[in-house]
Amino acid sequence: MKVSVILLENVKGIGKKDEIVMVKDGYANNFLFPQKKAVAATNENLNKLRQKNDKKVNDSRKELEASNKLKEEINNKKIVLEVKAGDNGKVFGSIGPKEIIEAIKKQLNIKLDKKLLTSDARIKDLGTHNLVIKLHKEVEANLIIDVKGL
Repeated sequence: MKVSVILLENVKGIGKKDEIVMVKDGYANNFLFPQKKAVAATNENLNKLRQKNDKKVNDSRKELEASNKLKEEINNKKIVLEVKAGDNGKVFGSIGPKEIIEAIKKQLNIKLDKKLLTSDARIKDLGTHNLVIKLHKEVEANLIIDVKGL
């Protein structure tokens, strides 16, 4: 006889976390339930799962809205960085994510996490540079960085 269970974690060969699957009752009673890998798919547990999924969707929507709002504040804005540079227009060292984030905070009054910048966000030349900031998996902002020599 088979029973319906809600998986609490990924179980190889059975399914992924939060999935509702049918398994043999012996497997459920002797392995999944004692190991806390699943719970019975009762009305109460199904309602909890539904609420959890609704919360995930709602949180994801709020995060997307916040990212879009931040994009409007950042997109196509210009920040100016003044650094020491050689006669050939090359910057001494390079300007990395940390320096860019600090400049955004000072000039635009927006606090960002440096993880949002791409790992290749290093500037080594004077001039104007475009930088893409990934605010969300669906939202990217474009920032213009003007690097001037001292």
